[in-house]
This record gives sequence, C-alpha cells and structure tokens, in this order.
Amino acid sequence: MRLRPALPLAAALLTLTACGGQATYSGSGGEESAGSSPAALDCDEAPAPPEDVATYSPEDLPEPLGGDPATLDATLETTCGDIELELYAADAPQTVASFAFLAEEGYWEDSPCHRLTTAGIFVLQCGDPTGSGQGNPGYGYGIENAPEMGMYPPGTLAMARTQDPESNGGQFFIVYAETQLPVDGGGYSIFGRVTEGLEIVEALAAEGTSTGGNDGTPAQPISLESVSVDD
Repeated sequence: MRLRPALPLAAALLTLTACGGQATYSGSGGEESAGSSPAALDCDEAPAPPEDVATYSPEDLPEPLGGDPATLDATLETTCGDIELELYAADAPQTVASFAFLAEEGYWEDSPCHRLTTAGIFVLQCGDPTGSGQGNPGYGYGIENAPEMGMYPPGTLAMARTQDPESNGGQFFIVYAETQLPVDGGGYSIFGRVTEGLEIVEALAAEGTSTGGNDGTPAQPISLESVSVDD
C-alpha cells in the first residue's frame, strides 16, 4: 500500500499511492522544482526504522477536535533539523486529532521519510514507521479540507491516502513547490502548513532521489526523530 499523493496520492500520485494501498499520483505541477539555491543540509545519520511498530484499532481513532483553538503548533524533529508546523484544528478537526494522538503515542519516532518526488508533483512523504510506504496505524478516516481545484501551495501539510477516501491514517506529505493533484475521489486533506524549516525539504529535493529518478527515497536520508503538538 503505497500512500502516495495515489502520494498514496493513487493513480497519479495522489494516486499518492502508498505502497500497498496508500496513494500514488502523477499529477501536474511545474516542470521542475522551483526556487533559488537551497540551504546546505546538516543531517545526522538516520536511525534504522523501529523493529516494532505500534498498531491501533478503529476504536482508537480519537474524536474530532472542537475547533477552539482554531490552530495548534507542532514540531517535526528530524535528523536534518526541526520543521515547525501550524495545524488547522478547526478546518481539519479529525485529521489534527489523529495527528496529535499519534504524536503523543510516539508512533513516528525514528521513522524515515520514504518518498520524494521532483517532477510533476513536489512533495516529501513521511509518516510510515516501517519506511516501506505501506504502513498505517490500523485505522482510517475520511477527507477534510481538500482544495476544490487541487492546488497545493508550497508549505502545505496534507494527508496521503489510497484511492479509498476513508484511508487517511498516518502518512502525510509536505509540499515544497506548487503542486496540482487530482480531485477525483475527493482530493487530499490539508491539515496544516510549514511555518519554519521548509528550506530543509527544499534542500532535500535539490539532492534528488537515491535512484536519480523523479520519484523515490531521498538521496539524503531523513527520519522523524519525534513529533510534538502543543496543547
């Protein structure tokens, strides 16, 4: 199940396909990653994925947030530096509730970001502790706050899924250059934005993929060391 916007974007990235079922996509965007010279990366060695990955039941899915406050702050502590986030608790209450739950559980500790796309769509996909692109927390939920025209600006934080609109779970992606994704099937949930640290993702993109292709694991490995959400 490869969450790929079919990243499990599904047939096209979005068909972001998560291997095995989370989304894959071959969407349209600019012809190449835009931007000036990216900052130099300073990354620690990425740890091996955890041997035991927690799984949950559908009953563990938390209730949607109430929308007050409308936003929450969060931090992705990665092996290449911190990425600061603003989460849209009012616009994507179920998604943010799940994100906060998994963060508190330590679900993403030492999990690699397993997918980088550098043509057509411009995203870094993370959130699968197995690093295979097929992992999920054991529950799923529906789409929230998806853009009607499928446009995802730089800094967007969104959920990856399979072609099943109820398959949002633990995998998410960060958009680093304007990207258009398919709207068939409902699109992809936007649940936040990067407020600091997008240059880390831009620098990873400049390094390319491990195979030299436009879609694969990052040439410079990066892992989530921890994820925290402020109350």
